[in-house]
Amino acid sequence: MEYTNLLTEYNDGILVVTINRPKALNALNKQTLSDLRDLFEKDALRLEGLRGVVLTGAGEKAFVAGADITEFNGLDAQGGLHMAQNGHDIFFTIERFHVPVVAAVGGYALGGGCELAMACHIRVASDKAVFGQPEVNLGLIPGYGGTQRLVQYIGKGRALELLMTADMIDASKALDWGLATHVVPHGEEVEKATAILKKIAKKAPIAIAKTIAAVNACFDNEVDGFNQEVLLFAQTVKTDDFKEGATAFIEKRKADFKGK
Repeated sequence: MEYTNLLTEYNDGILVVTINRPKALNALNKQTLSDLRDLFEKDALRLEGLRGVVLTGAGEKAFVAGADITEFNGLDAQGGLHMAQNGHDIFFTIERFHVPVVAAVGGYALGGGCELAMACHIRVASDKAVFGQPEVNLGLIPGYGGTQRLVQYIGKGRALELLMTADMIDASKALDWGLATHVVPHGEEVEKATAILKKIAKKAPIAIAKTIAAVNACFDNEVDGFNQEVLLFAQTVKTDDFKEGATAFIEKRKADFKGK
């Protein structure tokens, strides 16, 4: 897999994806978003044995410091509509991806970067990570799902305050508020993210995919999340992995899941 602004490394079922624009603090420009779309909608789906994705940023300063504001010049309402919808489509693809995606956040995760991290299933932050949605400083609101996912993670009151003040929070507060799931020393975030994915990789792949779908259904206004859980549960019962897992439990041995 070759991209303009992404670096990839694939080992033992774990794909590490690095957004590689360190001089621009990994800001999300059109090309980077296009690269992410190609990876999650096409290329990663072709990887045999894929069990998880780590998403991180190059350099010491930032995960992703925001959208590339240089591309906002001359933007009209129609262009803004297209830009926001494109971002939503890509981030929904990540959120709905069939294997877990872990954001390894070292440094700034602001604006579009915070939104990208929130689209991932789990967030591991370094102790130098900083989160925020500062769009009101530009006379804008978040356009890639920030007003929605931030509320889901930290609650309406805290989300409104951050969104309206443009304040930033450090890794410790992000952990306390539920935005980050782990905080590790700076430089160890990819290692921790990989360790989490290796642990998940030992579980039944179909069950993991159905778990992601069921949890996402909780926030989908077009479906009944409880009913979706019933349907997805029924789908897992008929898998070979369930038979193997149940048999292994009875025989008091580790299950050997095949993803079937």
